[in-house]
Amino acid sequence: MPALEARRLTVDELVLRPFTVGDEPAVAVALEDPGILRWTAGTAVLRTPAPQRAAKWLETRIDSWSRGNAVFAVVDAASDQLLGSVTLRDVNRIPDQAVCAYWVSPAARGRRIATRALNAAAGWAFAPDGLGLHRLSLDHALINEGSCRVASAAGFLLEGTMRDYYVEATGRRHDSHLHARLATDA
Repeated sequence: MPALEARRLTVDELVLRPFTVGDEPAVAVALEDPGILRWTAGTAVLRTPAPQRAAKWLETRIDSWSRGNAVFAVVDAASDQLLGSVTLRDVNRIPDQAVCAYWVSPAARGRRIATRALNAAAGWAFAPDGLGLHRLSLDHALINEGSCRVASAAGFLLEGTMRDYYVEATGRRHDSHLHARLATDA
């Protein structure tokens, strides 16, 4: 994938910026959350001993922009405290498309951070002076109802159910919702 120019976006009191090594302590705290571990950490992180998980998670995110993935740390604009993450990956693997993912630290939940950050990242992805994409998609296990609420609130329409699509590290399979948002959506 071609490299992307790292960006910094601002929405309300939030800043979306590239991850840095300095985010490791906050990522470590986030990775203590069972939901983040279950739905977004990935098999490689789960197989890493707990004290090294944050470093492992950051390993592929810090240089993600150079590999064609826009991985944003979502931080408080005043304190730079890490609140979550929004990712646009596989940018242009299929022309004019990318895949989204997100999480929010437990202490920051209930403030619509994921919705606002996802919406800001999508706006940038669709903008001609951003990535100029046409379609963004995301999926989540049906039982991850919070992720469904975020996707819908950020304008990602439900397109269908993918049977046995999501596979947990334990091997357990879950049906998943597929959501998408187009540049032409209102």
